[in-house]
Amino acid sequence: MELRHLRYFAVLAEELHFTHAAERLHIEQPPLSRAIKELEEELGVLLFDRNRRGTVLTAAGATFLQDVRRLFATLEQARENAKAVGSGLRGSLRIAVSDGAIDPRLSAVLARCRAEEPEIEVRLSEVPLAEQIRGLRSGDFTAGFAHTADVGEGIVAEPIWRDPLVLAVPALHELLAHKEVPLHELGSHPIILCDPHVCEGYCRELARLLRPLEDEPNVVEHVSSLDMMLTLVSAGFGVGFTTEARIATCQRPNVVIRPLAMDSAMITTYLLRPDSDSLPAPLERFIVRLRTHFGG
Repeated sequence: MELRHLRYFAVLAEELHFTHAAERLHIEQPPLSRAIKELEEELGVLLFDRNRRGTVLTAAGATFLQDVRRLFATLEQARENAKAVGSGLRGSLRIAVSDGAIDPRLSAVLARCRAEEPEIEVRLSEVPLAEQIRGLRSGDFTAGFAHTADVGEGIVAEPIWRDPLVLAVPALHELLAHKEVPLHELGSHPIILCDPHVCEGYCRELARLLRPLEDEPNVVEHVSSLDMMLTLVSAGFGVGFTTEARIATCQRPNVVIRPLAMDSAMITTYLLRPDSDSLPAPLERFIVRLRTHFGG
């Protein structure tokens, strides 16, 4: 099985059009057709269904595409690792962050990693939770951070730090009569929440905390960032939720922060990593730093 055939297959699977795929690959269409036929004969399955309506992946083709993409991701990582070693580096940490789990404490750990092991390349990516989980399973990411432990099999979720959930309230709002806002007082007040597609794990945890409410929360807007939520709160569109740690780095005029009157109003940040008895040495040292300085 040649890598050339796999590359042709992956491009055709994206284009689902032989002429367009050939143009992307800078080859003629007949060599592309021959390569796909040879690949199908070697595998003993049809990868594409060709009919008058066009070209579509078969079920076998769709499954094969997932594995081919993982293969190319591994090859790309191997290439990057070789380049890193060639330039004097001795390994890498590829860390994914989801659910808005960016935190000053994470910055401190990363800074210490760079100071103590400058030969280790550290790369940070902000991705949706589902993409982080896929990347941890495929090897695209070494570790990750998220606000949920509900990540399925094959991944370990270790709690690293916990932060009180707080309410962002417009100035002069009636809820400011409470030094600690009882959950039931939210009532029908307009609420601005994070987009569940952007912060999936965080939204799951928030939904769990809001479950005791008798009525469904009056959600008037979903936003993709803390900045947008605070902008809308400052303008009086509603109230929003965040954590003490995050609001400390993003103060806004006309926004007042109030704690919630419930002991369980906490958001946990989890370190996610592959469930393996043998972890890369840079990851093991990274985990030790987290546990030493911020664990528990």
